[in-house]
Amino acid sequence: MTQEQLRLAETTARTAPWKKFGPYLTERQWGTVREDYSAEGNAWDYITHDMARSKAYRWGEEGLGGLSDDQQLLCFGLGLWNGKDEILKERLFGLTNGQGNHGEDVKELYYYLDSTPTHSYMKMLYKYPQRAFPYRKLIRENGRRNRQQPEYELTDTGIFSKNRYFDVYIEYAKAGPEDLLMQVTVHNRGPKVASVQVLPQFWFRNTWAWGYDATRPVLRETAPGTVLAEHPALGRYHLYYDQAPQLLFCENDTNGARLYNLPAEGRHFKDGINDYVVDGDAEAINAEQRGTKVAAQYFLKLQPGQSQVVRLRLRQPDCEEPFLDFDHIFAARRHDADEFYDCIHENITDPDARNVQRQAFAGMLWSKQFYYYDVTQWLQGDPAVLMPPPERHKGRNRHWGHLHNADIISMPDKWEYPWYAAWDLAFHCIPLAMVDAEFAKSQLRLLTKDWYMHPNGQLPAYEWNFSDVNPPVHAWATWRVYQMDKKLRNGLGDATFLESVFHKLALNFAWWVNRKDKSERNIFEGGFLGLDNIGVFDRSAPLPTGGFIEQSDGTSWMAMFALNMMRMALELAKTNPVYQELAGKFFEHFLYIADAMTRGGDGLFNLWDEEDGFYYDVLHTPDEERTKLKVRSIVGLIPLFAVEVIDQSLLDAMPEFTERARWLMENRPHLAQLVSRWEEPGKGARHLLSLLRRSRLKKLLTRMLDETEFLADYGIRAMSRYHLEHPYVFSTEEDDFAVQYVPGEAESSMFGGNSNWRGPIWFPINYLIIESLQRFHFYYDDKFKIEYPTGSGNLLNLQQVAAALAGRLTKLLLKDETGRRPALGKNELLQTDPHFRDNLLFHEYFHGDTGHGLGPITKPAGLA
Repeated sequence: MTQEQLRLAETTARTAPWKKFGPYLTERQWGTVREDYSAEGNAWDYITHDMARSKAYRWGEEGLGGLSDDQQLLCFGLGLWNGKDEILKERLFGLTNGQGNHGEDVKELYYYLDSTPTHSYMKMLYKYPQRAFPYRKLIRENGRRNRQQPEYELTDTGIFSKNRYFDVYIEYAKAGPEDLLMQVTVHNRGPKVASVQVLPQFWFRNTWAWGYDATRPVLRETAPGTVLAEHPALGRYHLYYDQAPQLLFCENDTNGARLYNLPAEGRHFKDGINDYVVDGDAEAINAEQRGTKVAAQYFLKLQPGQSQVVRLRLRQPDCEEPFLDFDHIFAARRHDADEFYDCIHENITDPDARNVQRQAFAGMLWSKQFYYYDVTQWLQGDPAVLMPPPERHKGRNRHWGHLHNADIISMPDKWEYPWYAAWDLAFHCIPLAMVDAEFAKSQLRLLTKDWYMHPNGQLPAYEWNFSDVNPPVHAWATWRVYQMDKKLRNGLGDATFLESVFHKLALNFAWWVNRKDKSERNIFEGGFLGLDNIGVFDRSAPLPTGGFIEQSDGTSWMAMFALNMMRMALELAKTNPVYQELAGKFFEHFLYIADAMTRGGDGLFNLWDEEDGFYYDVLHTPDEERTKLKVRSIVGLIPLFAVEVIDQSLLDAMPEFTERARWLMENRPHLAQLVSRWEEPGKGARHLLSLLRRSRLKKLLTRMLDETEFLADYGIRAMSRYHLEHPYVFSTEEDDFAVQYVPGEAESSMFGGNSNWRGPIWFPINYLIIESLQRFHFYYDDKFKIEYPTGSGNLLNLQQVAAALAGRLTKLLLKDETGRRPALGKNELLQTDPHFRDNLLFHEYFHGDTGHGLGPITKPAGLA
């Protein structure tokens, strides 16, 4: 085992808390629902970026390159000042939903470069301009642009011209679980001498101002460059700053005088360090050298090309020479990280591919966050502050009073999405299981806990609306992570994990059946389902025609859910025969959903269109009219995901399940005919369960693999390119509703913000397509071949097609023959500059024609 694997084993065995400290601060706490106490529920305006430096947060903390303990009591973040900015650079800046022409968007350049799973070594890079940061210019220009124009990015402002910026590398290494070494290395990339102040900051999250426990922890200087941190719950820690710089103390309390014109209370507020450094206000910091927030003030003057290092150490026991072994420990942790990833990269020989994957893992691991949200307290307010307005009890999340979150959770991204999302998290767990299976399993268990999951069985969707509906992929992720973990454990599956999640997901399945099958016909209407702007109407809102939409994707997700649950039950039945009956129940559910997909719940319509060889949503109006909404989008591809292959040997070991399945096939022949080749074993006596019989599969894949429709150079598009020249138009008496292929950001404001999906390439959907093709090939073997691309005359089996699609996706971020990465688009700085070109930005989705990265800088779950 590598040293990092040993640390993971100690963490799992609870013999050493290696994960107690990690990158658990968010990149943005301002503008979040948790901190919003307004009457109208406008979170973006209640606490703005400008207010953030002065406002003590109620529920969490943010910081540049931040780190904290796992309860976010003691926090670290980096402050920088170039002598030109109006404020310290303490947090990432970005546009709110209303400021950006494509919605909210971070306007900084930062890269997560490395991290081990226990965070024994971490590294990130922040690019800090030497001239005044163009805050107003970014707001003004993006506000001037419309939805048809590209976003105005930081690199467009010219702020990096002539390399007038600092590369700021932030690194962490652990000598022990509670012995942290921090190193900040600043490079002057510019042509002239440049000065910068580096201000490493520690502070306590404010837990004393809300009326529950007024005990105030303390940070105080005990010797030059040395701080003692004392917290009633966390204990005592010693903080050491190399070279004994000047220490600046204030309190992590709201500056009510600045924000609300309240009388000054004589305390040194949260923004005291900012006011001292930028404005020269000596009264803003505490001359007594104590407080709940502290920064060290380092003055660096760098020649062109020169770098300087700032070093810190945080540990519990006192230490006379904290920096004596500092460099040795850092070198050892870097070696441990290399050793660990050499094992992960065992089958990858290309150095560029190794670099891309390692940074992808780094993004996953850096994006863990301590997420704290007690909805009951949030609804009712706190004793020591103003009560929330009465509108709060009629607003968002009012039905989730049971929800109490205070955990380390994988976030989609810590600026754009500084809150978990149920289906994003499920996708995250697949790559996370490759490096830390125990953490992946803990995440999947977490969302099914009683204090997360609603009593009615619904999983919480995301902070802006926990009651919204995400596709039910939790069961799929649970089964996949179980299989991955089983392989890592030499064939020993974690049945306790599988069983605990299975039972909770059975409740969730019942919620879907009872709440989302409006007519009790096994046709589901999930609504939004994460698919912005993919259809004719906003599926989360009342339809202009009245009635409802019978969703091809919602129904297909449920078919997939049923098969996932059936497969888990069969695995559990290997040691407990009781689960055979449950497996039979989910098998029957799948059959009825398959029947409804084909014949409609009442036999009067069909989600499948034989002429087009495609699945469509169906509009069901109050007058009982049904209309197929013939939009060729991923809605019609999602039926591919409901596929399972069962070996005959497994059926032989499950007599009760097999007997029930056989009875259904013999006594419900219309169901048997709809399930693809159940009675015809494939290679090695395997049986196929799928929504698609061979003929339909071929028709659907023929359309999907057509380069004039879904197949792009870099994966499968969310919308068929056919609709570029042939928009789909649905007309009512009042209006026309059109859907057209747009390869980049959506031009429709149907969902507001940066809603997309008109044509971009999204990794998770592509990942599921590839996995489904592999499952089909597992059954059909080489007997099923199809043209790839359609019309090329080139016949491939489905495993080869899956590999080809994977190759198209990875091309997005790998260097091509000219050394360029398609995802970086036409930005010459990012593509060619030696200090940029090997640092990766992982966007949420990619342009459907060029592959250019679009939307938030997040983590493509399938990339790793």
